[in-house]
Amino acid sequence: MLRRHLLLSTLATPALAQAWVADRPIRIIAPFAPGGAADVISRILAEEISPLLAQQVIVENRTGAGGSVGTEYVARARPDGLTLLMASQATHGVNPVVQRLSFDPATDTTPIGALAGVPAVLITAPQSPVSDFAGFLEYVKARPGQLAYGSAGIGSSTHMTFALMAHRAGLDMTHVPYRGTALVIPDIIAGRVLGMADTINTALPFIRDGRVRALAVSTPQRLAVLPDVPAIAERIPGYEVLNWYGLNGPAGLPAPIIATLHAALAALLARPAFQQRLASQGMSSLPMSTEDYAAYIARDRGQWAELVRATGIRAD
Repeated sequence: MLRRHLLLSTLATPALAQAWVADRPIRIIAPFAPGGAADVISRILAEEISPLLAQQVIVENRTGAGGSVGTEYVARARPDGLTLLMASQATHGVNPVVQRLSFDPATDTTPIGALAGVPAVLITAPQSPVSDFAGFLEYVKARPGQLAYGSAGIGSSTHMTFALMAHRAGLDMTHVPYRGTALVIPDIIAGRVLGMADTINTALPFIRDGRVRALAVSTPQRLAVLPDVPAIAERIPGYEVLNWYGLNGPAGLPAPIIATLHAALAALLARPAFQQRLASQGMSSLPMSTEDYAAYIARDRGQWAELVRATGIRAD
C-alpha cells in the first residue's frame, strides 16, 4: 500500500513519465562522525525510508574538513540516485564561504528536500552577572573587547550562530574555539568564557539541571521546550538561525529520481510518529517543496557570506 501510494504520488508530478525504482541499495553519506546530529538523522531516515523505496538504505560516514570531504564525494558520484548526501547548514551554508573548496555545493549537488532543523540557545553560567538576554547585550556593550565566547571550532554552527548575533548587535567579543562543545561548558561554568550558542539538544540537559542558564533562542519565536526564554529576534529583528538538515544528490540528478525521493520524504514528514522521532533528538521537521528547499539553501548561504564579508572569518 505504501509503495503504491508513493508511486502514484510520484507519477502525478507534472512532466514525469514514470517513477524511479532503485535497483540496488541506496547510500546516504553522513559527512560527520558517528554519534553526531548528521549521523543520527541519517540513520533515522535510512530506517524509515527504506520500506517506502522498497530498497535497502544504508548510512556511510565520510568525515573531514567540517563535512566537505563527504560533500565532495557525493558531488563526484554518478547521478543515479544511489549515492545521496545528508546536507546541512555546515556543508552548504557555511563551508563554501569559510573554506577554499575545489567544488561548489550549490552547483555540484542537487537539492531533493529538507528534513529537519535544530535551533540554538544562548547559554551562560548560573552565577553570570547577566540574568537575561537584554542584560547580556548591555553587559557586553559596556565592555568592548574584554569578554569572550566559546564554540566547537572556527566555522562550526556554534561559532557562526554566536558571531552573527554579535555582528548584528554590534558586540565586540573574543572568539575562543574549542574541540567540541563538551569542552566549552566547564569554562562557561567557571567563568572563563561568558557563554556559547549551543544546539538545543546538546544544551537542554545542562539547562534543565541548572548547570547553565538559557538567555535566548535562535528561532524567530520562542520554543515550546523553553517557553520563558525569549527569541534573539525579539531584540535583534530578523535574526534567525537553524542548523538544518536535508537530502541532496550529485549534480545532474534526473527529475524522476528527485520526484520519487522527495515524495518519500514528504510521506515521512507527514507522519506524527516520524515527527516524534525527530523531536526526541531535539529536531523539528522542515516540510517544503524541492524548489523551496533550494531557495532556503541559497538564503542560508547568503546570510553566512554576508557575515564573512563583514568579519573576515576563515576556517583555513
